[in-house]
Amino acid sequence: MIKTLVALLFLAVNFYVYHFLATTEIHPARTSFDIFPLKVGTWTCPRHEQMEQKVIDNLGVTDYLICEYRSPDEPVPVGVYVGYHVSQVGTEDGGETRIHPPAHCLPGSGWNIIASGDVVLDLPGLPGGPQEVRRVIIAKGDARQLVYYWYQERGHVIADDYKKLVSLFWDRATKSRTDGALVRFTLPVVRGDEKKAEAAFQSLASQLVPLLPAYVPN
Repeated sequence: MIKTLVALLFLAVNFYVYHFLATTEIHPARTSFDIFPLKVGTWTCPRHEQMEQKVIDNLGVTDYLICEYRSPDEPVPVGVYVGYHVSQVGTEDGGETRIHPPAHCLPGSGWNIIASGDVVLDLPGLPGGPQEVRRVIIAKGDARQLVYYWYQERGHVIADDYKKLVSLFWDRATKSRTDGALVRFTLPVVRGDEKKAEAAFQSLASQLVPLLPAYVPN
């Protein structure tokens, strides 16, 4: 019985490799973040920030948005990062193009994760309606920040790294697509007041997220 299961598994893997991985990837049409609005409702970003080429190469990102939005109605600024990867299968020269998990990157940049969990987020524009996303509190010395992030890929919103890999594997086989993005909002927690940071996040995210499908195709 075990030998039969192993043989079937071997045949299934071979079927996947030869019939799906050999297909040409589909790269859907999208709009460049170069023209993403600097004004979203009452929120304004002074400019699109740029990363050094070596950072872009390290991340393997195809296109990205980095902006710090401020509003006269909210005391807390909101840092927004959306990094789009047209493919997550690597380059011909062995370069990495998969999205780097924030849970690995944050400690590397000196921030410690002191609280982390999945929460259901109900925002207009999220594919499929209310979705689980990751909510994190990070610390560096006395500074605290609230971070919301999720993977938005091929019509899915995913908080968990493992689920992301499963989705990537499945969509590569069934849709010939591996494109996707990391969506991250970062807000300072001033004097321990998480409620103000939460309010600022909800205010901006509810207006910015509906704009994303043009830049991150479903």
